[in-house]
Amino acid sequence: MSHVVITGGAGGIGQGIARVYARAGWAVTLVDFREDAVAAAADALRAEPGASDVWHTTADLTSATDPGDAIAAAWANAPVDVVVNAAGIYPSTPLLDLTADIWDAIQDVNVRSAVLTTVAFARTAVSAGRSGSVVNITSGAALRARRAAAPYSTSKAALEMFTKASALELGEHNIRVNAVSPGFVGVDSPVNPYLKEYRAQADVNPLGRAGEAEDIGEAVFWVAGEKASWVTGTIIRVDGGSSTGNSNLPRSWPTMSLGSKGEVAAGDAVGV
Repeated sequence: MSHVVITGGAGGIGQGIARVYARAGWAVTLVDFREDAVAAAADALRAEPGASDVWHTTADLTSATDPGDAIAAAWANAPVDVVVNAAGIYPSTPLLDLTADIWDAIQDVNVRSAVLTTVAFARTAVSAGRSGSVVNITSGAALRARRAAAPYSTSKAALEMFTKASALELGEHNIRVNAVSPGFVGVDSPVNPYLKEYRAQADVNPLGRAGEAEDIGEAVFWVAGEKASWVTGTIIRVDGGSSTGNSNLPRSWPTMSLGSKGEVAAGDAVGV
């Protein structure tokens, strides 16, 4: 039986990843700090077609001990093959309003929790003589800065570098570490006050739509699986193409043509 542990398992992206694994017949352990929410997410997951064993545990992954306890609890049910670090927060914080407490909270959830969970899993897997895979959920904000998101963007950039650094060290133990970097995914979030604005941004990416949580789940499932066995230290952008360039520009522009003497003349607008 294959077994995946998903942190942030009560969140929208975490649940989408879990659904992909459950439908493939994997055992799934959801980890979240919200007891009622993670229990409800586990109940919903059990109703998915093809679902096997579903467990859940409550943990504060920013603490020094809870990540190890969560991995141990999951491993007690079945050896763990894959860990997905999907826990994260995105409070909008203008730089002039930033405090040390806000900074620390974002780094603790978005970076520290993934680091400690990865280390706990790797130690357990190495001790058991098992291979494994870790997938960190990062963000397009690691690649392109956003307004009112300096601490968030910094945290996701740090997580991408941790992905590469840990892949470098853990490869000799046959533990692969990769990241999936979502663009805008249309899930509700109590810590994202700009949901409508982000939906509008999604409409102008090259594929012209917001992502679904399962879009992220399918990418995670592939890169963590056997078909990607020679892939490690890689950041996969799953963003509708928004990381390819400036998606804020309009879809049509005035055409420009050269006259007989090389002068530029404006023409009709065409789609781009």
